[in-house]
Amino acid sequence: MSVISRVIKSTPENVWNVLCDGWLYPVWVVGATRMRDVDEAWPEVGSKLHHSAGVWPLTISDDTEVLACEPGSMLRLRARGSFLGEAEVLLRLAPSGAHTLVEIHEDPVAGPGTLVPQPVRAPIIKIRNVETLRRLAFIAEHRTRA
Repeated sequence: MSVISRVIKSTPENVWNVLCDGWLYPVWVVGATRMRDVDEAWPEVGSKLHHSAGVWPLTISDDTEVLACEPGSMLRLRARGSFLGEAEVLLRLAPSGAHTLVEIHEDPVAGPGTLVPQPVRAPIIKIRNVETLRRLAFIAEHRTRA
């Protein structure tokens, strides 16, 4: 399993608010390109984000489902990528002084990604999630929300 962490210069509440706004998902998640719908209950267990990946006109419609949620501190997701397979993603938030330590744990659980040896897939997942956390930080550190 690939684990990436970053201290975001924002409060856990601000970071959590970004995660709770499903419409922002393609802004911070590398690979997601647009939102099609967000379940009204997001991020409650069982709710889904309906998004697409790829470059138009070659896009794949997929979804991400909440498997577990501890408001303000943890979100476990099942990200589906059509024929590309599925990954389980765990996001953990913890206070770090006035900031937030965010960790992403990710690994494929179904489909072709499971056939790629861990030493090969881990660096690819790491590169993707370093950028994902960088994008999440940009939003949480600069977004104002009423």
